[in-house]
Amino acid sequence: MEENGTNEQIDVRSVVEAVSAEDGDAPLYQVESLCMRCGENGITRFLLTSIPHFRKVLLSAFDCPHCSERNNEVQFAGEIQSRGCCYQLQVPSGDQEVLNRQVVKSESATIKIPELEFEIPPEAQRGSLSTVEGILVRAIDELQALQNERKKVDQQTAEAIDKFLEKLRACATGVSSFTFILDDPSGNSFIENPLAPSPDPSMALKFYDRTPEQQAILGYLVDMAQCREGHEAVTSDGADHGQSQISIPHGSIGAIAGHRAIAQSNSAEISDALFRYSAPEEVMTFPSTCGVCAAKCETRMYITNIPYFQEVIVMASTCDSCGYRNSELKPGGAIPDRGKKIRLCVKNTKDLTRDVIKSDSAGVIVPELDLELTSGTLGGIVTTVEGLITKISESLERVHGFTFGDSLDDQKRVRWQNFRSALTKILSMEEPWTLILDDPLSNSFIAPATDDIKDDHQLTFEEYERSWEQNEELGLNDIDT
Repeated sequence: MEENGTNEQIDVRSVVEAVSAEDGDAPLYQVESLCMRCGENGITRFLLTSIPHFRKVLLSAFDCPHCSERNNEVQFAGEIQSRGCCYQLQVPSGDQEVLNRQVVKSESATIKIPELEFEIPPEAQRGSLSTVEGILVRAIDELQALQNERKKVDQQTAEAIDKFLEKLRACATGVSSFTFILDDPSGNSFIENPLAPSPDPSMALKFYDRTPEQQAILGYLVDMAQCREGHEAVTSDGADHGQSQISIPHGSIGAIAGHRAIAQSNSAEISDALFRYSAPEEVMTFPSTCGVCAAKCETRMYITNIPYFQEVIVMASTCDSCGYRNSELKPGGAIPDRGKKIRLCVKNTKDLTRDVIKSDSAGVIVPELDLELTSGTLGGIVTTVEGLITKISESLERVHGFTFGDSLDDQKRVRWQNFRSALTKILSMEEPWTLILDDPLSNSFIAPATDDIKDDHQLTFEEYERSWEQNEELGLNDIDT
């Protein structure tokens, strides 16, 4: 590498060590590498940088001075997320701003356009930092590249591709409306939301658990036979697999043993919040599969009853192989006939310590901030009012990349800074504010401040009939009882 007028030989190992360091001011490295087009040596440049409020990424760019071959790639230097993500963006015709939205596509992401029955698999385009229009233009160029050869071999197929390219160009230029879907099992892809931190009505974001096949694609060791054996062990007759389920009775050690069993795989605040209501009568342990590395692990489960709420199932898992920990809160009993909206007027610091159970299906609204989070954004959590707002802030900073990037205009920058100031202001309780949990399945809860929930005038409950769209999203329209 040439630097300050001197020649310095840099090997690949030095680059790897540099980009693995925690130093935020990593220098630009240049490495001589082979050009795959002409066979001569070109230059590959590496730069480790952090996209604000998103991820640490490794940018690499290759340039060959002999044949002018150039390419670039984005690789993620951090960890693979515990859940996959799926962005669905509605692109209307004639809206150039939507086409200019920035997109981070990881090497494991798939892009789909359902209207054209078009799919870009992960191996077709490497990790890239681009826009919606840029990704479509790149796909057009790659399909167009071999058209002359196709016309010589298969004229009919070439004509069909030409017709398809016309439709794809219409989408890329904004003539036709379409749906842009970015599905990434690693959770490391992103589409810009210009309205952040407010929700974008034209874009939906969902998180999901990876399948064993997706785990294998990401490089995790997955034994499909073990996964089937684990599933059979849980569903088989208890007489044959009685040793795979261990129960701890509520006896001489009772709640102490149960508290310790759950706390081993759960955070202290979650276990403390749950056990202040009632001790578990029985803690069960059964075999399961780690959601990250697919190794065999144990899941602990117990059932408890929360006053003024309902019976809930607490599940906690820990993996000895990779150290992954996970806790879930599942509602017990039947699906309620009506949804529920819980409204809390937060007036003092004591209200910030109220216990909150937010289910997967619940949305969060703070009218004073014009903040609305759709269901599934934070998953199911057990926390406090203050903890919920803190998690919302962390989630927005993680999901909405480019918040303070070079491409952000001053107006959007000021709006985001004002939102963060308002978020800090409501936690300091300079003035009262309102927290709303809207749960179509009625599986969320905010603890009352009084012994009798009817005496807590800051906390109100409103039941409502679910719409057809809500039932469809929850899969209730297809249930035949």
